[in-house]
Amino acid sequence: MTIIVHHLENSRSQRILWLLEELSLPYSVVRYQRNPKTMLAPPELKAVHPLGKSPVIDDDGQIVAETGAIVEYLVGKAGSRLGTPGDPGDALRYRHFLHYAEGSMMPPLLAMLVVRKLGLLGRPARKPIQGMLDTHLDWLESELAARPHFAGQDFTAADIMMSFPLEASRARAGLDASRPHLIAWLDRMHTRPAYQAALVQGGPYAYA
Repeated sequence: MTIIVHHLENSRSQRILWLLEELSLPYSVVRYQRNPKTMLAPPELKAVHPLGKSPVIDDDGQIVAETGAIVEYLVGKAGSRLGTPGDPGDALRYRHFLHYAEGSMMPPLLAMLVVRKLGLLGRPARKPIQGMLDTHLDWLESELAARPHFAGQDFTAADIMMSFPLEASRARAGLDASRPHLIAWLDRMHTRPAYQAALVQGGPYAYA
């Protein structure tokens, strides 16, 4: 059966399309547009999952939500390709970054998005939030100074999970050439054929 991806524009679901391309799993895309005023997902997504969020996949009636859970589900479906490495140290890093991307990196990025929308009212909060993000980015820069990918020498699903917060950081949280290892990693990810194929399937994506 073909996996159905309920895909919201300019969202974390772009990673799911990328992963499906890397794993060569058959899929189709149902696209949703954000409300142009609120930038929120449309109410139609609530018909797929009560939270009304994206990504959500439908695999022959099995509905799976949450990016990390979907990644683990798809990796398992593909026989653990791009999943947990055999080396114990790499395996621990894989699990860490698979969950770190959403659990630790995204909250301050979302906070920064909110305070920027508040204009002058949000300005006092920008510096402390940027400070938190700089701590993350400095640490991630040191991690990629030690190896080419987040889990180790090889590309894994952990790299796919880390792409969105780093793309968002490049767009709105100060990630630039002062952290060359992170920029080089992002540029390498963007040249992967599966990444490019996912852009075609998903449509315009502001962070690419």
